[in-house]
Amino acid sequence: MQVNNINLINFRNYENLSLDFSPNINMIIGQNGQGKTNIVEAVHFLSFAKSFRTNKDKEVINFECNTSYIKSIVTNEADENKIDIKISKDSKKAINVDNVPISKISDLMGIINVVVFSPEDTKIVSDSPIYRRNFMDKEISQIRPVYYNLLLDYNKTLNNKNTLLKSQNIDMIMLDIYDEQLADIIEKIITYRDTFIKTISEIAKETHYIISSKKENLLIEYKSNLKSSIKSDILSELKDARAEDIRHTVSTKGIHKDDIILKIGDIDIRKYGSQGQKKTATISLKLSEIELIHNMKKEYPIVILDDIFSELDITRRMMLVEKLYNIQTFITTTEKIDINKDIKYFEVKDRNVLV
Repeated sequence: MQVNNINLINFRNYENLSLDFSPNINMIIGQNGQGKTNIVEAVHFLSFAKSFRTNKDKEVINFECNTSYIKSIVTNEADENKIDIKISKDSKKAINVDNVPISKISDLMGIINVVVFSPEDTKIVSDSPIYRRNFMDKEISQIRPVYYNLLLDYNKTLNNKNTLLKSQNIDMIMLDIYDEQLADIIEKIITYRDTFIKTISEIAKETHYIISSKKENLLIEYKSNLKSSIKSDILSELKDARAEDIRHTVSTKGIHKDDIILKIGDIDIRKYGSQGQKKTATISLKLSEIELIHNMKKEYPIVILDDIFSELDITRRMMLVEKLYNIQTFITTTEKIDINKDIKYFEVKDRNVLV
């Protein structure tokens, strides 16, 4: 997979920027605040139609404007596609693929796949379950776009149920309807999540063993909030939790409470792992994302390394670069780094990019 070029109009601090990219390593150099991450943020938009830095699309629009545009030619083994994304303050996002409007973001997902490494990634290992769920949901959606639609349906139904639970007079018949709908969606989501964790666990175990110098075994387990993955059992659990739901005025059971457990041997990394172990486990997870996509799609995703080299020692840097050989990679950094590879350099300064 490859992003051949990109044109940004009124995107962040760029009024009009056009760049052609190398199929290998693209190193974007600049001091903090100059706009180097804005470029890779736009690359990420081509896969997910959203930023990896903010949940608010309007933040990417130049503050003096009402609309921004991202235009690109991308290629994968099967095809070449023209992607145009329009982001407006006053209307919904508009996405065109080969000049044809698409109504669902899931129709964009999978044209190209993007894996991002950023300093925030350590939160997957160290922080609350929401970071691990987001990691899991984003990755599954890339390889199975239908999963993204299931998440949208689940969140919409869950919000409807929660609104009902907060009302003065709860309609029990409507609660039954929502629980029936949720049980059907949950059964499908659990199946996707369980399969994903089993698959990536095997890849991550092997990857981590190598990059820890054959000293550690990484184990990844899916921890569901529900006891069963069968619809009828799920529905029973939802109904059994109803009294508690009404008391708390919120749904207490469901896949929005799931988690992933990461262990080195018998040690829960989140609770007891050292900073070095957490960092290595994070790299193992992200590298496993790349291999999983390659196994499923038979081609490698595009990789973004956003300001992570300053977080890594020289050994981890070189290991990471070796792993990404022959994969289109975007590296943002504050200083030029010599990694003895075929590199195209971009220097960002005062809203200008020098090639």
